[in-house]
Amino acid sequence: MRWALLLRGLVTFVFVLLGWELGRQLTGVEALESLTLSSARLIVPLVIISGVVGLVGAPWLTVKPANALRSSLRQIPTVQLMAATVGMAIGLAIAALLAYPLSLLPNPFGTILPFVGVIVMGYLGVTMMVLRHREILNFFRFPNVGEEGRDLPKLPLFAKGGRPQYADTMLLDTSVIIDGRIADVAETGFLWAVLAVPRFILNELQYIADSAEVLRRNRGRRGLEILDRLQKIEGVSIVFLDQDPAEAQQVDEKLVFLAREMSAAIVTNDYNLNRVAKLQGVRVLNINELANAVKSVVLPGEEMTIHVIQEGKEMNQGVGYLDDGTMVVVEQGRRHMGARLSVRVTKVLQTNAGRLIFAIPEDVQERRRAYESVR
Repeated sequence: MRWALLLRGLVTFVFVLLGWELGRQLTGVEALESLTLSSARLIVPLVIISGVVGLVGAPWLTVKPANALRSSLRQIPTVQLMAATVGMAIGLAIAALLAYPLSLLPNPFGTILPFVGVIVMGYLGVTMMVLRHREILNFFRFPNVGEEGRDLPKLPLFAKGGRPQYADTMLLDTSVIIDGRIADVAETGFLWAVLAVPRFILNELQYIADSAEVLRRNRGRRGLEILDRLQKIEGVSIVFLDQDPAEAQQVDEKLVFLAREMSAAIVTNDYNLNRVAKLQGVRVLNINELANAVKSVVLPGEEMTIHVIQEGKEMNQGVGYLDDGTMVVVEQGRRHMGARLSVRVTKVLQTNAGRLIFAIPEDVQERRRAYESVR
């Protein structure tokens, strides 16, 4: 706050001086001692107007451009920023070497061309280093630089076709972090890969956690708690990446782009992201598919005990659930709602939503057998 007030005061003072100089040039006044009443009628309003303009416009001339520059610098990868700085230094050095021979040219070329050379060479130095810095860094054998100039994390890699490949790396999506089952899987020791969370995913989680909606805010906070839990699990490596691909706009697009660049896999629960990533050749690990794959196998004819908790869609049906969440539809189970009941599996269906089991109570099954035997 003090810094902003100081800048506003300095800008106002500069504008006051500009108003004074403009009025002095218009009236021909050489110094303050030679100021007359007629010239003061022009100079004083110019000074006041200039001061007010400087006071009001100071934030747009100082604070706001500085904040915009700071935000832009945060988005620029470190490698590109360093390359631009080195390129500008090289360009200015070349311009300094050319300044003396250019100054020997006849006027106005000897006066103008050295200044033009500084601008041109500085621009060329920055542009060449930013556009070609990957080849330059590879020439000096800096291996951890991506194709688009982003400094990639130091993860296990192997070379394939001359391009860095990041082995055993999984990029976590927002949905799978909020879901939380990734932490349960990690605790079992099945995840040997490095879990990577891009900074834009972390920012999205923070945005959700700061939401005004209670449910949305709780989901965001759960995601942050899951990340904290993953960091504390022994044997699990989790890193946070600063890469923010400028070529993509949406979070899912950035995640797919980064996965392609790093040759990494994406861990998600999002069906649409799953399809889009696979279409672009990215390996996708879906927690829902994993959960369906490890559910207990139930075959027709097996017996089980189920707790009927609600009515089914069809008449006289009851619905219960196994411990892993699999739905069990019990025929003639409506009258057993709220009770635990022995049932026999009659049919198992695999749907897009998961496994669906149909069963019938034991007493109904026995009555049917008795009826069939009488017939």
